[in-house]
Amino acid sequence: MVSITGSVVLVTGSNRGIGKAFVQGFLDRGAAKVYATARTPLAYADPRVVPLALDVTDAASVAAVAEAAPDVTILVNNAGVTGAGSLVESRIEDINAVLDTNLLGPIRLVQAFAPILSKNGGGAIVNVASALSWLAGAGDYGVSKAALWQVSNTLRVELRDQGTLVQGLHLGYTDTDMTADVTAPKGDPRDVVAASLDGLEAGAAEVLADQTSVYAKSLLGGDPAGLALR
Repeated sequence: MVSITGSVVLVTGSNRGIGKAFVQGFLDRGAAKVYATARTPLAYADPRVVPLALDVTDAASVAAVAEAAPDVTILVNNAGVTGAGSLVESRIEDINAVLDTNLLGPIRLVQAFAPILSKNGGGAIVNVASALSWLAGAGDYGVSKAALWQVSNTLRVELRDQGTLVQGLHLGYTDTDMTADVTAPKGDPRDVVAASLDGLEAGAAEVLADQTSVYAKSLLGGDPAGLALR
């Protein structure tokens, strides 16, 4: 179990959508400080919020943020991009850019902050994945989220001895700028964050924030032909 009251949190991709909801969610539950990071971070009226510039694809930027935030107890890897599209038709350079943000970005943050979390008592890491971790047909974006699921599983083993909870957070379509063109029903980012924070407080290693994610994971172990978007 992880105590949110009095915690010090760092959220990547905090300017909008789920990241912005995470910032507010932690504040509402009594976090002592939230580092709100983005390439160009927003200013906040709440003195508990500390904006920091961060590019998750830049090792020097990650190192600078780790130096500026040595008191972090909870890391939320939320920053992501939508994807270039088809694996067959997209340029390798464009696929690399997606993986650099959605997959290698969280790994860079964990490498920088795992020692900090250990020093500060263990804490927690939240990796924002997707129902598309388990459904095919979403091109390089789906591949990046499937890989992030395995990253979370692997980190859970590697960081167990230092007492760090690693939570994989999965969700379907959620009402954010990233899904503005999606016409399917979408969930509320605040509900996703509430599910994640409830999971942290309960010590949950994986959170399926909506029925879409529950359904997607239920397909594992069946016919691979069924693991596809319809």
